[in-house]
Amino acid sequence: MNDALIHRAHEVLQKLDIEEKRKSLRELEALSMREGFWKDSVSATRIMKTISKVQKEIEEAEMFALLIEENDEKELQKQVDKLEFALYLSGPYDKSDAVFSIHSGQGGTEAMDWVSMLYRMYSRYFERKGWESEEIDITLGEEAGIKSVVCHVTGTYAYGFLKAEAGVHRLVRQSPFNADKLRQTSFAMVEVLPSIEEAVETSLPEEDLVWDFYRSGGKGGQNVNKVSTAVRLTHKPTGIIVTSQAQRYQGQNREYALKVLRAKLWEKEEQKRLVEEKSIRGAYKTPGWGNQIRSYVLHPYHMVKDVRTELETNNTDRVLDGDIEDFILAYLKKIS
Repeated sequence: MNDALIHRAHEVLQKLDIEEKRKSLRELEALSMREGFWKDSVSATRIMKTISKVQKEIEEAEMFALLIEENDEKELQKQVDKLEFALYLSGPYDKSDAVFSIHSGQGGTEAMDWVSMLYRMYSRYFERKGWESEEIDITLGEEAGIKSVVCHVTGTYAYGFLKAEAGVHRLVRQSPFNADKLRQTSFAMVEVLPSIEEAVETSLPEEDLVWDFYRSGGKGGQNVNKVSTAVRLTHKPTGIIVTSQAQRYQGQNREYALKVLRAKLWEKEEQKRLVEEKSIRGAYKTPGWGNQIRSYVLHPYHMVKDVRTELETNNTDRVLDGDIEDFILAYLKKIS
């Protein structure tokens, strides 16, 4: 087998630090066995999710160690490439969970249908990665599709990988909502923020928060909640408003509303910092309607092309079924 590949593989395995992960797992499991652990259900749930995440990291590292011994050069090359990219993600929140949202743009009902297509695509991608996703808020379109959807994605390097998808996604196809089946262009915005549990820069004094509770609309008339489980959270200093209504219980919606607010406050500070550093890193562009990152063309030909990396494929079915890792890795390679 290629000596250079073996050397790279052992370097990656060393950085994965299985023993340190095992030590962390033992400490977390000991914590979970303490009397009264479940009295604080929010904290307990967070710790149990962390335990599950660390267990998965250990399993992946152990499987990688076995792969090195099996001398399967093709598969080892593939896994080394993927794991190296993960290890390159060294930002303070790259390893974190993510607050992931999709919003419809220009294109009316067509754009809302495009959001539902993207939501399916990303949901399949989350499944491929072994990540969990929970809806925080969703607004359905009047005729079809989704106006906007916000979800919390739990998984190792979820934010580090998904940040590559932030920006405008453009769809070109024959419209199924037009009797003449005219060619239609529509847009959707993907927003990706790190899930920040608690940090000094995002401290939230209670006097800065205004909570409103109302009945969730549900996903159908018969499912409308009879109690006020939905949450609207307003941050008085910034005017940021967050809603969460997808969970069954008010406490869960409150928790997710706080997650989204912390993420949005972090984003606000991060944009300010990037503007201040533009002389070093170049001008920062907020993902906006003028900053299209990828086009998905389904008519008159089939092609998905990322305008940032020039990577393209004509297998649009595969991409829309969630096989988007090549696009993400190409972008991470470019910025690393």
